[in-house]
Amino acid sequence: MNENPAALLPELILAGAAVLGLLAGAWLPRHRQWAVTVLAAAACAAGLTATAVTIATGREQTVFAGTFAVDTATGAGRLIVLGGLLLVLAMATETVRGHPREAEFSVLLLLTAAGTLVMTGANDLLTLFAGYLLASVPGYALAGFAKDPAGGEAALKYYLMGALLGTVMLAGAVLLYGAGGTTWYPGLRAALPAAPAGLVAAGLVGVLAGLLFKSAGVPAHFWLPDAAEGARPPVAAYLTTLPKIGGLIGGFRLLQQALTGSGVDWPLLLAVIAAATMTLGNLAAFFQTAVARLLAWSAIGQAGYLLMALAVADRSELAQRALLFYLAAYTVTNLGAFAVVCELPRARSLADYRGLVRRRPGLAAVLLVCLLGLVGTPPTAVFLGKLEVFSAALDGGFGWLAVLAAVNTVASLFYYLRWLLPVFRPPPGPPPAPGDRAEPLAASLGTWAAAAAYTAAAASLLLGA
Repeated sequence: MNENPAALLPELILAGAAVLGLLAGAWLPRHRQWAVTVLAAAACAAGLTATAVTIATGREQTVFAGTFAVDTATGAGRLIVLGGLLLVLAMATETVRGHPREAEFSVLLLLTAAGTLVMTGANDLLTLFAGYLLASVPGYALAGFAKDPAGGEAALKYYLMGALLGTVMLAGAVLLYGAGGTTWYPGLRAALPAAPAGLVAAGLVGVLAGLLFKSAGVPAHFWLPDAAEGARPPVAAYLTTLPKIGGLIGGFRLLQQALTGSGVDWPLLLAVIAAATMTLGNLAAFFQTAVARLLAWSAIGQAGYLLMALAVADRSELAQRALLFYLAAYTVTNLGAFAVVCELPRARSLADYRGLVRRRPGLAAVLLVCLLGLVGTPPTAVFLGKLEVFSAALDGGFGWLAVLAAVNTVASLFYYLRWLLPVFRPPPGPPPAPGDRAEPLAASLGTWAAAAAYTAAAASLLLGA
C-alpha cells in the first residue's frame, strides 16, 4: 500500500494554506487582510512548482490503497486548476479589497480548488464524492459572498441543485458498489461485466448526475446562468470555469477505468448529452443581453464540446489529450473574457460596451481575442482544442456528433458578434469627464483585473501557436 503524502503535495499545499489563511484572517486587521490573498497566490505557485517536478520525473502511481491516481490527467488538471485560480485571485483583488471577509474569500477559493484537484485524481467512487463535496460547499458560500438579494438567490439555486444532484450521485455510487462489490475503479472494471446491466446503468446515471452538475451539462445546467448573473464577476468566472475541470477529468477517468466493458452503452448516452448540451447552450445564448448570462450559456455550450471527449473515452486514443488541451484552452480564454467584465463592473449589458475600442483599446483587443477564441477561431487555443475533440469524435465513430458540433460552432459566432459589434462602434456621445461614474466604460476597477485579462489573452494565443 503506497501511502506517500508527497504524491498529494499540491492538494496538501492548498489545504494547508486555507487553514493558515483562516487563522491569519481572524487576527489580522482589516486593512492587512490582503496578506491572505498573497498567501493563496503563493500556495498556487508552490503547487504549480510541485506539479512541474512531478511531471518532470515522469512517475505515475496510485496512492492510499489505489484510491488516488497521479498520472498525466492528474498533472494536467493540477496545472489548469492552479493556473486558473491564480487568474481568479488576480481579477478579484480589487473587488474584495477592504471587504470585511476578504480573507475568507481567498480561503473559500483555496478549499474549492483543493476539492476540484481531488476529483481530477480520484480513482475510487468515495474519493470522487469527497472531492465533489469539498469543491461544492465552499462554492455555495462564494456565490452568496456579496450578501445581497441577487447573491442570495444565486447561492440558494446553486446549493439546492448541488445538494440534490450530490445526493443522486451518492445513490449512484451505492448502486455501483452493490453491482461490483467495491468502489475502486479497477475492481469495478473487473466485476461490472458480470453484474446486471440495469443496475450498472442506474448507478452510472446517478454518478453522472453529480459530474454533469460540475460540468454544467444538460440536464444539470439550470443553475449556472442565474448563479453567474447574481454572483460577483470573479465568482462567476470561477463557477463557469474551474468546476468543469474536476467534473470532466473525474468523469473521463471513471468511464475509462471503471465502465469499459460493463455492457452499458454509455458512449451513446454521453454523445446524446453532449449534443443536447452544446445545442441548448448555444441557442439560449442567442437571446441574452447581460454579459454574465451570455458567458454562462456559452459555458454550457462549451461543456457540450468537452463532453464529446468523454463519449469516446474508450474508443479513441486521442480522447484524453483532446480533453486536457481543450480544458486548458477554454480556461484561459473564458477567464480572459470574464477579467474584462471584472475590470468594467458597471458595464453589465452588451450595449454598455459600445465604444470600448476607443476608450479602452487594450481591453477591446482582449475581448476580440477571447470571444473569437471561444468560437474556435485560429490562432487561438480553443481552435486547436476543438480540432482535437472533433478528430477524437470522428476516430471514435461519432461522425454525426462532430458534424453537429461544427454546426453549433458556426451558429455560436452570432451571439459573440452581438457583443463585439458594439465594442467597435463609435461611442454614443462625447467622452466622459474624469470621474464620471455614470458612464459604464469610465468606471475601471484597477490594474489587477486588467493584468489578468491581458495575461489570459496572451496565454490563449500562445497555446494556439
